Amino acid sequence: MNGVVILGAGHAGSQLAVSLRAEGYGGPVTLIDASDALPYHKPPLSKTFLMDPEARPQPLRAAQAYEAAGVMRLTGRVDAIDPAARTVTLAGRLLPYDDLVLATGARNRMLPDLAGAANVHCLRDLADAQRLRDALPGAQRVTVIGGGFIGLETAAALAGTGRSVTVLEAAPRVLARVAAPETSARVEATLAGLGVTLRTGWVGRGWRRESDRVTAIQGDGEEIACDLVLVGIGAEADTALARAAGIACNRGILTDAGLRTGAPHVWAIGDAAETPHWQLDGAAVRIESVQNATDQARHLARQLATGWTEPFRTVPWFWSDIGPLKLQIAGLAARADRRILRDEGARMAVFHLEGDRLVAVETLGSPADHMLARQMLEAGRTPPDGVLLEGPAAIKGWLAAA
Repeated sequence: MNGVVILGAGHAGSQLAVSLRAEGYGGPVTLIDASDALPYHKPPLSKTFLMDPEARPQPLRAAQAYEAAGVMRLTGRVDAIDPAARTVTLAGRLLPYDDLVLATGARNRMLPDLAGAANVHCLRDLADAQRLRDALPGAQRVTVIGGGFIGLETAAALAGTGRSVTVLEAAPRVLARVAAPETSARVEATLAGLGVTLRTGWVGRGWRRESDRVTAIQGDGEEIACDLVLVGIGAEADTALARAAGIACNRGILTDAGLRTGAPHVWAIGDAAETPHWQLDGAAVRIESVQNATDQARHLARQLATGWTEPFRTVPWFWSDIGPLKLQIAGLAARADRRILRDEGARMAVFHLEGDRLVAVETLGSPADHMLARQMLEAGRTPPDGVLLEGPAAIKGWLAAA
């Protein structure tokens, strides 16, 4: 028996490795990681790890947890997959498998004109974070390109150290792809209060360079001097191995509702997978979140260990800590056609509805609303608009009485 081979040891791969044993899988489990580091939490990299020179990565679980589960951990980059032979090639060595799981994650996008500049950074993994942290002592003027989660989290953290931080966003508002205008406005006001300079609707016109460093970013009639640039313009699924092996991909590695790819005995989970989603009537979507990665891992572990065949179905949820703000999102708002806002100052909730059906909820500083949102979305229940506007106590009472 060759067992399960897992490519990628991020949140998805690491969870799958230990969950297989928890579900009673008896065969060999091999976890292949491109990094030598013990699998670690990624969210702190843009905050606590970056700000503290002595901080160490936070392991997802102790080394003993893998040992206790009988997981073989290998490091190195896989060169090829052969679905017909059911092997992967690692540093010239052929590793056979019974089932292969692609948990290869995603890669940051980079602006081609800035690639390779000594003071231009991205932030996705531990190596990125260490390089960025090492560069901070000599950087007083920081420019962040991109107003998404990573860019804004990092901008808020760096502004708290007294640095001059500017965020450049091409869209008319920050978080435009993931949040309602009301949420964006609150985030923008908070960042401005921290001293972050925001330039939305930014149209770049070029870069000023000195040797191998970018010293200024040019826009329409404006030039922003910088000591350090952080590019946070999103990520793309790491599909290279899958494509080379002839496995169907689109924006991610395509799977069915059971997380199977188009190749027999090959599965995909986490940020790399593009999977049919029940909230979108089966349309495929790639979701980048820790929760989605770990939930898919647990689901697949049960399938591989027991033969269970239920389709993957959970309520997706996300969070981001941007300075003092905790933004939490439950559900997918892509098909919403109206929204209800409850703004209580320190707490805010935005309810997204498709017709009369609740499909997503964004909250700022209201964990009670967030937990109720997940409960409502899972149960497919939508309170009347007036109840949503009253607050968590009213929602809880309606759910109990309905």
